[in-house]
Amino acid sequence: MKSYLTLLSLLLLTLTAVARPPNVIFILTDDLGWGDAKFAGHPYVKTPNLDRLAKEGTWFRQFYVAATVCSPSRTAFMTSHYPARHLIHGHFASHDQNAARSMPDWLDADVTTLPDLLKQAGYATAHFGKWHLGQGTGAPAPEAYGFDVSKTVNSNGPSLGDEGKEPYFRARSTALMVDETIKFAQANKDRPFYVNLWTLVPHAPLKPTPEQLAVYADLQPKADDPAFGEWMQKYLGKAKDLRSQMQVFCASVTDLDTQVGRLLDSLDQLGLTNDTLIFFSSDNGPEDYRIGNAANAGVGSPGPLRARKRSMHEGGVRTFGLVRWPGKVPAGRVEENAVVGGVDFLPTIAALAGVKVPAALAPDGEDKSALWLGAAAAARTRPLYWEWISGVQGPEDGYMPPPLCVRDGQWKLFVKHDGQGAQLFDIPKDAAEKNDVAAAHPEVVKELTAKALAWAKTLPASPARDKFAAGGAVRTTPRTGAKTKASLDRPKIFAGWDKDNDGFLSKEEFIPHMADQADAPARFVRFDKDKDGRLSKEEFVAAGK
Repeated sequence: MKSYLTLLSLLLLTLTAVARPPNVIFILTDDLGWGDAKFAGHPYVKTPNLDRLAKEGTWFRQFYVAATVCSPSRTAFMTSHYPARHLIHGHFASHDQNAARSMPDWLDADVTTLPDLLKQAGYATAHFGKWHLGQGTGAPAPEAYGFDVSKTVNSNGPSLGDEGKEPYFRARSTALMVDETIKFAQANKDRPFYVNLWTLVPHAPLKPTPEQLAVYADLQPKADDPAFGEWMQKYLGKAKDLRSQMQVFCASVTDLDTQVGRLLDSLDQLGLTNDTLIFFSSDNGPEDYRIGNAANAGVGSPGPLRARKRSMHEGGVRTFGLVRWPGKVPAGRVEENAVVGGVDFLPTIAALAGVKVPAALAPDGEDKSALWLGAAAAARTRPLYWEWISGVQGPEDGYMPPPLCVRDGQWKLFVKHDGQGAQLFDIPKDAAEKNDVAAAHPEVVKELTAKALAWAKTLPASPARDKFAAGGAVRTTPRTGAKTKASLDRPKIFAGWDKDNDGFLSKEEFIPHMADQADAPARFVRFDKDKDGRLSKEEFVAAGK
């Protein structure tokens, strides 16, 4: 009888779990560093709601995204595939820029995604915010990837708004995304739902409203603040007008935090808090203030980690991994030891939702649902891998680490495609990656080099990879000290973009050629000096001076 009751209890628990799968809200910020929150040790930024998420959930301190920049990182979250499997080596830009890196113009819509799986299982699905998985002529809208509804930036789907017409659009964009998420949750409160809430903030260019900026009117940052790591102190010491940059950055992040708080409060009011899993992360590490339009956004902090966006060092690929699901995910837990990746997101959410992952999907990630629910950290069954061949790194001038990287247990190895140039770091002991211990551990170097090269052989052929491996740079934007915009032949560029040969560039002709399409509408408005809604050759050429 006891065995029967036990079996019955287990069956009821199983049925309950299947009948009430969690709602999931995936908040993905843009260029937020591993140290950019109060709970993570930032000395200035105010983030009471992110602190609340950390207090009420679990912080996985060794959480890694699958790429150093946005589009490939997002690809991995959606597919559980390393982005190189889809030849997505960098951010999606113009057709010519994509072709230069042997990239497609968008993520293949025939690929099975997490929203596809959840929608098939009865979930309502939505995407609000940044997309950046393909835009322009022929690119599928987000609905082609498993979403019922979307309101986006950087996509061919329904628009969240027009940054070109609203000078504070980016500053207010997170509020618009949260508005949409709250409405979607209200409309689907009686069924499971999944939402991608992918913010524009704190990606450059930042322009907080006067009200947002007033919160930090008295801020007096110090480049040598002990709260920043040694590498970060050195970096900030080179920043121009650190006070203004830090005020702008902190004001933008604090508004993002305010909007997250508004979402949490709304879930409470709707009675959905205990039924909703929230996952919070960033697509990559913080931006570099010397990159183009990032002077007002490039002081984000990787904490004690080395390097920033565009680097496979820890500061470029290690981001927040916050999970909250009251009553299911342990509250106040800081998990130091588990190594978790963006490629794990799909199989983990699918497991928690009771959804089977088709064998044909062949995920690169692992189901980490037991870990999320409180199980002790266990070794991964397979390593995490990266490849970075876009030829632009973080702010360490003159330094280019090898383009392949593997994290296996305590070790992290960088190596070239020919097996040479290995660098080895013991991450638990050296998260700042100061000490290359390759010479002291030749057997580890040999083993991990073999794994990295074997993984690289599973990737589809890429002329860009071949060029990079042969020593040629694969770049879409010039580095500091390289060919500048003033030296480009802008009249020739204008003629090439003016497809209808009317002597002007429309917004539709201009935007697809911009590497940072999130900034493109605002840039168009800045260039359009006479405000007639089009760019003359004179306006376009003058913008490059």
